[in-house]
Amino acid sequence: MHAHISFFQAIVLGVTQGVTELFPISSLGHGVLLPALFGWHNLVGAQTSGSSFYLAFLVGLHVGTAIGLIIFFWSTWVDLFGGLGRQVRLSRSNGVSSFVAFGDTRIDPQYRRLALLVIGTIPVAVVGLVFEKKLRELFSKPLAAAIFLTINGLILFAGEFLRRRSETRRTLATTTIDTLSPTSALAVGTSQILALFAGISRSGVTMVGGLLRGLDHEDSATFAFLLATPVILLAGLYELPKLLGPLGDGIRSQALVGALCAGVASYLSARFLTKFFTTHTLTPFAIYSLVAGLGCVAYFA
Repeated sequence: MHAHISFFQAIVLGVTQGVTELFPISSLGHGVLLPALFGWHNLVGAQTSGSSFYLAFLVGLHVGTAIGLIIFFWSTWVDLFGGLGRQVRLSRSNGVSSFVAFGDTRIDPQYRRLALLVIGTIPVAVVGLVFEKKLRELFSKPLAAAIFLTINGLILFAGEFLRRRSETRRTLATTTIDTLSPTSALAVGTSQILALFAGISRSGVTMVGGLLRGLDHEDSATFAFLLATPVILLAGLYELPKLLGPLGDGIRSQALVGALCAGVASYLSARFLTKFFTTHTLTPFAIYSLVAGLGCVAYFA
């Protein structure tokens, strides 16, 4: 299939990727649905191919998105790796146990946060390497993406319902990122696996996982964004040779423009949402996912 993406398409898709990766409405789902809705048939036909120039283009968008997130959370990542350095020095002077024991009072709080992010990243990294290509080929179709976007809305609604019920029954202890257990971090991270299905939002299901583990909306969003950053970046870098190889011929300039747009959009989205979730819930995004999902199901059925 001839590789061609216009700069207009690159800008639209780049902005969409950067926004929908953070807004809990599925970047992959919109990457499948928008070309079909806009009649960009050259991109629609390329979505399910195992060797697709469109998928190579999306790699560039993911790298741009991750860079935008890294810039926004730069001081946070500096603190996290600073904590790692302090913990390494502490472990050398006090023994290995202080390096691995989460219950040790001597553990550096920033190192603990970093370790939780590593733990939460492992499940989706392993499953993604094994099944991502097969799931993409099976479900990266407009109707399937519309169905999963509808399911995404139900997941967000269910998360808010269960959260409110737990608060009403006072069975949900107030938890922060600093007090989150390794088991809870693993559970929250595991929820990202659902985002391998086009239409299910990575940030959405991760936030729901955080809410059900006792985090408030603000901490759930922050943890979800930090957790997503290495996954998006590593997945993009892993696939980057495709963009630099023959599949990228004729679209590298468009991929660069799209990546820049995705980076700016992800930065602005993270800035907006970290404030938004201090006082708001997932409900507006649940409504959008249901309405858009059902509308697309009706359109593509």
